Amino acid sequence: MSKKNNLLIAASGTGGHIFPALAVSKEVEDEWNIHWLGINQRHDGNFIPKKYNLRTLNIKTPRKNIFLFYQYIEILMSTFQIIRILKEKKINLVFTTGGYISAPTIVASKLLRIPVIIHESNLIPGMVTKYFGFLCNYVFLGFKKTNSYLKNCKTIFTGTPLREQFYQSNLLPEWVPKGKGPLLIVMGGSQGAKAINQILYASLEFLMKKQFRIVHIIGGYNQESFHVKNFKNYVQKKFTNEIAALIQNCDLVISRSGSGTINELIETQKPSILIPFPYSKNNHQEKNAMILAEIGGSVLMNQNKISKEVFEGTLERIFKIKSKNGENQYKILDLMRKNMENNNKIKSKIEIKKFINYFLKEF
Repeated sequence: MSKKNNLLIAASGTGGHIFPALAVSKEVEDEWNIHWLGINQRHDGNFIPKKYNLRTLNIKTPRKNIFLFYQYIEILMSTFQIIRILKEKKINLVFTTGGYISAPTIVASKLLRIPVIIHESNLIPGMVTKYFGFLCNYVFLGFKKTNSYLKNCKTIFTGTPLREQFYQSNLLPEWVPKGKGPLLIVMGGSQGAKAINQILYASLEFLMKKQFRIVHIIGGYNQESFHVKNFKNYVQKKFTNEIAALIQNCDLVISRSGSGTINELIETQKPSILIPFPYSKNNHQEKNAMILAEIGGSVLMNQNKISKEVFEGTLERIFKIKSKNGENQYKILDLMRKNMENNNKIKSKIEIKKFINYFLKEF
């Protein structure tokens, strides 16, 4: 099939927006010429391959102050820039994953009568999906239950696509601490999580005494790299491309609960401690975390109530050894693992490629 169709992908800022879009791009790049729209200040160039022709707009992320109204006006005014790009690149279809780049892209597409799809990966839809989803030809859903929040939209449950590495079996990287102690992967998403970093640093000596092995991903955006003692069982990195291998081979994940992380845990069937970002819009991270907490696959901890004692006590309970038939087992961890492995209610189906290519014939 000759590539006569031009697809614009509008995704920017966080891994939760960019990584699903990257997964879609890889799946359809043989049939579509792909163009990518991002935002200058969001470091999109660190993630988007050059072959996807990244264009960035100078849109400032709105801050909660007296100029908030004018900042939203500025975002919508970028619609005219996007119209020029859509015409220049002769775009046939637009795919977006939410965030501040999505609203003007949806409006521009609608004005030019170009079909547009938005993918909503959170259980509770974000602001753009909530207020602009009705303008889209379809809203693709990461979770079935999201449909109940979008009464005026044409929705299709597709699941959320992950990076290709999550669908493969990967060996543990050589740089991970060796030993027999339980392996913890601690991370806060692509932007990091200061609160998670701080509670880990406070408990680090306790964890080392308990012989945990720790890989700590502190995040690449304005995260302070704390100087800690040279523990052989502790490795700190700002970012890694081997996250699938780490999650697949660890014993427990400690993380925020963005939609990307939730779907990665579902795919790898790994138990977790989830510490939602308390200031996420509509408290969507807590709602995401509840998906796994309700089936007993995750322990949900409130950031504003967490303490060194609570954190350490939780880990002690999860990894408390029980002897059964002469064998030592982690009773609670094993139960959490079994709950993740056996629960079919949280399985996603990935049909995005089918629906994207459907538009080749539909439009």
